[in-house]
Amino acid sequence: MDTNARLYQDLDRILLTRDQIQEAVKKLGEKITRDYEGKKPVLIGILRGAVVFFADLVREIDLPLEMEFMAISSYGSSTKSSGVVRIVKDLDRDITGKDVLVVEDIVDSGLTLSHLKQVLETRNAASVSIVTLLDKPARRKVPLEVQYSCFSIPDAFVVGYGLDYDEKYRNLPDIGVLHPRIYTDED
Repeated sequence: MDTNARLYQDLDRILLTRDQIQEAVKKLGEKITRDYEGKKPVLIGILRGAVVFFADLVREIDLPLEMEFMAISSYGSSTKSSGVVRIVKDLDRDITGKDVLVVEDIVDSGLTLSHLKQVLETRNAASVSIVTLLDKPARRKVPLEVQYSCFSIPDAFVVGYGLDYDEKYRNLPDIGVLHPRIYTDED
């Protein structure tokens, strides 16, 4: 997609280019491959935002692995988390004794992933680690250790590469800061 495309016009600026993202995902896949050598991790992609990152990441991990998906809701159509976490789609298999990597697009307040990590730990996983494309530590409301992250970003509302605003912009190949004029009418 050309950066002159219509969706790019809603961005204030491009924060991360597709080339930067591709290089970071490759390095992260290599690190996970080293760290989980001799194991068969279960990667859980969080729908829908993490799908693009998840697909690219699993292709960079040189290990036998299992793929699972969960859908969690805490945002709705807002730019801020509601704080209420709902599991919309649960796992299809048992994770007892498995090394689990939860793959998310962005860690913001930490509320959603903190809750999800607790849920998965009660299911007797051998380990539960957090993998994220973007980490926004300035917004953290609860303590949450992120084991794997591609980028630490400033407190800005970002879209693209799977991240959305009101279900739009997921298909942008770059990550950009959404222009405030797009969401300033929000309550």
